[in-house]
Amino acid sequence: MAKITRKAAARKPAVPKKKAKEATAKPTVKPKRPAKTSLKAIKRWTPAEIHEVFSRFRKANPEPKGELEHLNPFTLLVAVVLSAQATDAGVNKATRELFKVADTPQKMLDLGEERLRDYIRTIGLYRTKARNVIALSAKLLSEFGGEVPRTRAEIESLPGAGRKTANVVLNMAFGEHTMAVDTHVFRVGNRTGLAPGKTPLEVELGLEKVIPAEFMLHAHHWLILHGRYTCLARKPRCEVCLINDLCRWPEKTV
Repeated sequence: MAKITRKAAARKPAVPKKKAKEATAKPTVKPKRPAKTSLKAIKRWTPAEIHEVFSRFRKANPEPKGELEHLNPFTLLVAVVLSAQATDAGVNKATRELFKVADTPQKMLDLGEERLRDYIRTIGLYRTKARNVIALSAKLLSEFGGEVPRTRAEIESLPGAGRKTANVVLNMAFGEHTMAVDTHVFRVGNRTGLAPGKTPLEVELGLEKVIPAEFMLHAHHWLILHGRYTCLARKPRCEVCLINDLCRWPEKTV
């Protein structure tokens, strides 16, 4: 009787355990984060709404004041230069005693850099700032007759003074309709949608374009105070905000 031979079934190549596991595992899909709403895509403020915003600010605080203590245009200039990367409260603590002995460029120059450092050593970057204050005092005496100049370009030419410094001095000392953009104004301008911008200058120019002239004298103070005490960086107090019904911020809590 003839033997029947069967062909052996071809074996499948062995799959390593690790690879086999990977082959059967379901692909993981990362959950998509919700897209942030672009402020540029949000409906722009109308002139009537902007007028309403600043009318409310004016009604709540008719004569807002800057929180940097000063005696005259020179001490204001010095205080603003010292306030870079520092709090107004910290600057005031140092300048109360300083301005008793040096409230003019000549007195500041007579005080000297070393003694000036002793007065302001509690302020960040005090060595650089002391050097700038002495240098700007000397320049005021040599080029401006000891007086703080009244143009932005001239103020910006002083050591340690930039555009924001010039805008604060022009506004507070000389009543100019300037818009000083600090971290608070920059945040409020962008968050509310009043004047979105990638740089302080963009926000400054945007605000100047939309704010009615009747509010411009005090506008930067209202916005600074609003950002400092209500529209906070981490936990904005939307529940007590004067303009929460008009604000364009997509994440507002009311």
